[in-house]
Amino acid sequence: MWQKLKHRWNVQSGWDVVVILLVFACTGFSILYLKKIFYGWLGITAASPAWLRWGLAIVVVLPLYQVVLLMWGWVWGKFAFFWAFEKKMIARLGGLFKKTRK
Repeated sequence: MWQKLKHRWNVQSGWDVVVILLVFACTGFSILYLKKIFYGWLGITAASPAWLRWGLAIVVVLPLYQVVLLMWGWVWGKFAFFWAFEKKMIARLGGLFKKTRK
C-alpha cells in the first residue's frame, strides 16, 4: 500500500506518505469542527431540511475544505504538494462543466 501511494503521489519516502495522510486527517477533523460552528451560527440543525444542509455543504464547506487543506499542508511543510493537488482537483471539476463535442 505504501509503495502504491508513494508512486501515485510521486513522493520519495514513507514519511512523506504519513505526513500527507496526517494533513488529510487534520483537514477532515477541522472541517467537521468548523461546519458545526458555522451551522450553529446559522441555526441549522438536524431538523433543518436536507436540501438546505446539503446546499450549504456544497456552497460553503467544500470551498472551505480546500482552504483548510492548504493551511494544514503549510503547517506540515507540504504546501507545494497540496497546491499542485488543488490545481489538479480544480481542473478536474472544471472539466465536469465543459461541453463535449460529438
